Amino acid sequence: MGPVAAQTGISGREAEVLSLVGEHLSNAEIAARLFISVRTVETHVSSLLRKLGAADRRALAQLAAEWSRAGRGGRPAPGLPSPVTRFVGRTREQAGLAAALREHRQISAVGPGGVGKTRLALAVAAQAAGDFPDGVWFIDLVPITDPAMVGSAVAAAVGVGEQQGRGLDESVLAALADRHALLVLDNCEHVRDGVAPFLERLLAACPRVSVLATSRARLVVPFERVHPVPPLSLTGDGESDAVALFLERAAAVGWPVAAEQHEQAAEICRRLDGVALAIELAAARLPTLGLDGLAAVLGDQLRLLTGGARAEDRHRSVRAMLDWSYDLLDEADRTLLRRVAVFVAPFTADAAAQVAGFSPLDAFAVLDGLARLAEQSLLVAAPSAGGTRYRALETIRQYGVERLSGSGELHDVRLRHLRWCGASAAGLAEDPRPADGSWRARFDAIADDLRAALGWAAGAAEHRADAYRLAIALAELAFTRNLVGEAQQRYEQAGALAGDDALAAAALRSAAAVAGCRLLGDDMYRLHRAAADAAARAGDKAGAARAMAAAATTAYRFSGTFIQLPPDEEPAALLAEARELGGGDPLTEAALALAEAAVVSDAFGSDQGPSDNAVAATLAAAERAVELARRAGDPLAVSAALDSLAGARAWAGDSFGAAATARTRIEMLSAVPVAPASMLELTDALVSGVDTSLGVGDLATARGWARRLAELPLLAEVGHLGLSWLLTVDALAGEADAVLDAGGRFLEAWERTGRLRAARLGTPAAAVAMIHALRGDDDARARWLAFTDRLGATPERATGYGAVFDATVLLHRGEVDAALERVDAEPEQLWKWVTWIWLHWYVGLRAEAAALAGHPQARARIESARKVVAGNPIASAQLDRAEAILDGDRDRVRATAEAFAAAGCPYQAARSRTLADP
Repeated sequence: MGPVAAQTGISGREAEVLSLVGEHLSNAEIAARLFISVRTVETHVSSLLRKLGAADRRALAQLAAEWSRAGRGGRPAPGLPSPVTRFVGRTREQAGLAAALREHRQISAVGPGGVGKTRLALAVAAQAAGDFPDGVWFIDLVPITDPAMVGSAVAAAVGVGEQQGRGLDESVLAALADRHALLVLDNCEHVRDGVAPFLERLLAACPRVSVLATSRARLVVPFERVHPVPPLSLTGDGESDAVALFLERAAAVGWPVAAEQHEQAAEICRRLDGVALAIELAAARLPTLGLDGLAAVLGDQLRLLTGGARAEDRHRSVRAMLDWSYDLLDEADRTLLRRVAVFVAPFTADAAAQVAGFSPLDAFAVLDGLARLAEQSLLVAAPSAGGTRYRALETIRQYGVERLSGSGELHDVRLRHLRWCGASAAGLAEDPRPADGSWRARFDAIADDLRAALGWAAGAAEHRADAYRLAIALAELAFTRNLVGEAQQRYEQAGALAGDDALAAAALRSAAAVAGCRLLGDDMYRLHRAAADAAARAGDKAGAARAMAAAATTAYRFSGTFIQLPPDEEPAALLAEARELGGGDPLTEAALALAEAAVVSDAFGSDQGPSDNAVAATLAAAERAVELARRAGDPLAVSAALDSLAGARAWAGDSFGAAATARTRIEMLSAVPVAPASMLELTDALVSGVDTSLGVGDLATARGWARRLAELPLLAEVGHLGLSWLLTVDALAGEADAVLDAGGRFLEAWERTGRLRAARLGTPAAAVAMIHALRGDDDARARWLAFTDRLGATPERATGYGAVFDATVLLHRGEVDAALERVDAEPEQLWKWVTWIWLHWYVGLRAEAAALAGHPQARARIESARKVVAGNPIASAQLDRAEAILDGDRDRVRATAEAFAAAGCPYQAARSRTLADP
């Protein structure tokens, strides 16, 4: 039916559905047969009715029957073996091979062993039988060991005996001279020297005979048209062909795979590279292993993928199939296949020469051998930006490594591979990194080999130093590639592999910085402590003191990124120990001063609010930290100290000073070379920039830095964090559509990355809840507030962002008394986090609620707030509006809309108009 159906523009899956409609199966039966949902079948049937102009399902069945007869030509194909299992998938390959067969007389279906060449050829031959009125014959060449006997095998299949005065070959040619027939020659690879001359004579003497051959290598005859047969597809609109075959064979052995397990089945098929034989043998093991067990043992496919007795011994196991191919090679090509099996990713000829090009192979023998192995379908050759790359399917690679071990060369070849990986990593580190993605492509091309070589070297005591160097190199490359999770892992691995404690301490410090870039406070704290221990073991007191101080600072400075903060007394104890170690050098003194400033600033963390003495002490400590950092001449130390100063200024009520300090940090860090520690500072500076800009009502600047955060490649693996600041800014502005769109992506990313509790995420979650409330969707608001609770409660939720968002919603609804109660606390008595970002928003809402309620202290609150928010365009407009409300002046209320609009706050602009014209 395929070629006829294809002319109508229907898809391969639709053709399968149509064929089963022709068998009068119900939608449910079709769904079960094709392993798709009933709804998907209904969609395909509707599409077929439309495309084919059929009136109803009965008309579709009639069309299917007519096309099936047309495809068969109305006659059977007795010369073909009857398949014992259903042919699955390969719609595109089947159509392509059939089309090639119609246009060319000799087609070679070429692919690796076990890929399914024979089944595909049989399916196409059966479909094309009607086009060959004089017959279709199948000739299996596996039993033929003498190339001179190819003609005899064809004669036996066609039923031609030796004629007097003629040999069998001539008898076959004479018998087929005027016939319009098709010969299917299967498994030609081991007798190519006999097949090629026979076919050349056959095609010249029999002009109406066509040949469909299957082989692991092309036949190299004049009329040949090569048609590559790839592994089964691993992706598709519905189930992939590989998964469809797995599900079919699983059902056949009494182990149907549930729909919720299809993705697990797909992963198994991916690990088997879509090789049909491997998939069939794997499915046969389900009754004894199950899906989980099967997935767990796929690392040893050669042992796993064995079957029972089969008609052909070479298909009893993957190993037997590969033994067949391996034995066809000459010794040089066997050696090369073994050696290149250490590559786990596609490799170039130059890489192969460096790893495999030693006695008895030279560089030319490697290049020549790669071409022959590709021709034999033992390697796949594909063009790439860096030149042709070669790849072995996983089963072939495992087989090659097994043979390499048996030859006694495994250690030497792996060592050469390790050295090639080290040199490649060093070269990649020195390469320019243009914005066109070419550097990333070069990294991706070798990354899997770097990882494999590192895994081997790390397990070999004599190569521990090599493993350390490769781990450091891979960590740096992964960080540049924005694989920050792997970068942290590799730095930690390097710390464990380092034979020198000083090297271990350096690696662990880098790991801590990467953890900071990922906003993982717990890991940052743990790794700084581990770096301190390593430095102490190395006798580096100053290094140990700096690392201890860094751990103590992290507990305070990055507390919002922790899942579980350490006990209060622990960071203080670390700082005390660091002071005892001392060091005396400027950098250590700057680190100690920064930790001391963090400890002093923690005095704000009380219900009673900061005292004047505490404010002065915090400012003094922060300013001293900045001075010492500048004296040390380290821009990263200066940045960290400026962060402390920005916090101290905000807590002292100097919100504009805090915003200016954050801007200074960002500008300074933009010129610092990219490295884990510098990117940690830049990320934190941008966060501080967003927060402090929000605090002074500068929404444009806050949004610009929030977008820069959202676009940071380093935050790609935690996309919800990248979106969180932008969500908060847009929510405060009242950009409802933007918030709801980004909110969905925020939640999806959070779920995808493990649903970690992180109190810092409470602000954007509550911001989304506020927007839902302003739109009147209380159910959605309740869901987002429940999500906020899951992220972890903080004082900021009670009296910071929670108070601001709740009061905004209550005022929007006209619940003035409730709003007044929500922001009733005196600003001076609030937790430090309120004075960090939310002070101006809080006092503005507090004054407006008092004005709307006619509170006796309303004017006093407005005047008091003006002293705090002077220079903040949004808070100032809100106070102007509150005063106009008190005076009953609707024109002045309406006029504030323009000020809000100019400040980029459309929600408050609309609210002014609503309050003026209720």
